Amino acid sequence: MTEQVRVLTSRWGDNRAHEYQRFTELDGYASLDAAFAKAPDDLVQLVKDSGLRGRGGAGFPTGMKWGFLAKGTGKPTYLVVNADESEPGTFKDMELLERDPHALVEGVIVSSYAIGCRNAFIYLRGECGWPGRRLQAAIDAAYDKGLLGRDIKGSGFDLDVVLHRGAGAYICGEETALLSSLEGQRGQPKLRPPFPAVEGLYRAPTTVNNVETIATVPWIVRKGVDWFRSMGSEKSPGPKLFSVSGDVVNPGNFEFPLGVPAREVIMEAAGGLRDGKALKAWTPGGSSTPLLTADHLDTAMDFEGIQGAGSLLGTAAVIVMSEDVCMVRACLNFTEFYAHESCGKCTPCREGTDWMRKILGRLETGQGLPEDMDTLKDICDSIFGRSFCALGDGAVSPIVSALKFFRDEFDEHVSGGGCPFPGARVTVGAH
Repeated sequence: MTEQVRVLTSRWGDNRAHEYQRFTELDGYASLDAAFAKAPDDLVQLVKDSGLRGRGGAGFPTGMKWGFLAKGTGKPTYLVVNADESEPGTFKDMELLERDPHALVEGVIVSSYAIGCRNAFIYLRGECGWPGRRLQAAIDAAYDKGLLGRDIKGSGFDLDVVLHRGAGAYICGEETALLSSLEGQRGQPKLRPPFPAVEGLYRAPTTVNNVETIATVPWIVRKGVDWFRSMGSEKSPGPKLFSVSGDVVNPGNFEFPLGVPAREVIMEAAGGLRDGKALKAWTPGGSSTPLLTADHLDTAMDFEGIQGAGSLLGTAAVIVMSEDVCMVRACLNFTEFYAHESCGKCTPCREGTDWMRKILGRLETGQGLPEDMDTLKDICDSIFGRSFCALGDGAVSPIVSALKFFRDEFDEHVSGGGCPFPGARVTVGAH
């Protein structure tokens, strides 16, 4: 049995941890002296040695990403924190900002010092009012206490932090679209190269990191590489927040070492399925990752383990579906979201997601055709790997995996003249 850990969640039980005074009493900002005592390049190497991987989806090594930043360009270097948490099923970053916002501010200070950033930006999803107010209050308190601004703690290091609220577009979770939005342009992805590390915000070297990633950095500075690597697996070290929702007894965020078996996250920490129902399907990383089944419950929840099972860890957002869930209806629900949130820039995603929505709606309402499943596969093939960004790939993931594991349900929607599950709803044209 893998025990839950208390690293990023260590202060969540204190309802005053969001206040500066209480945060410092709980060892907040303790990493700053240790960070300023090191050369910036040594901090980057420390993060590389820790093996910290991005907690926002792709799992790219954070220290390596920092190392790619172009040097000697004569331009400033920017840190942008991606707090545009939009992936269905993901809610870890928002809880962190609500309960422990200074943890992110501390991480921004340490990370900015490491990469030579003097102006950092936090891009927050526009609808998240309460986390935004908590975070802004933390930033204001840090300025008031001399931890932001000029000559922080006598180190000679200057840093300004700007909290920027987006307008609620899912596409702005993609880093190049986020940077465009931050510049005041339409939030749409850009072709790469150039990569943000060379030409990012205002065409200057930029690194974009997730909230959880940046909040983890001070712990590595304080506790060291060996401590961090004592948790998790060799290629996926450290603790991780898992967001569990859906048909479980106790939905919520749980912190485990990476590599914990999915069974312990779903059936133990989250209390198993409600009303004693059987598990039918689950997503390991939000709605944009391929579905897995009860046969995959012993899969290690790290980047390699989930990939080996045929899916992606993503944001570690576990959406649990019981035996009562219609998979066609679930796919329709996901696809309606992606069709609505497609930015429309590229044809495969713009047209393909809408056609998938129409076909799934047709199946659900009893108007499906036997050839619809082959058509769905063809559309998925036309989208996957052919879009400007990963939204298209994510949109097809639940459909391709549902057809792989639950093809009989799709066929039954045709032969039975509609959804065989109770409570079917007509959703065609909802967007």
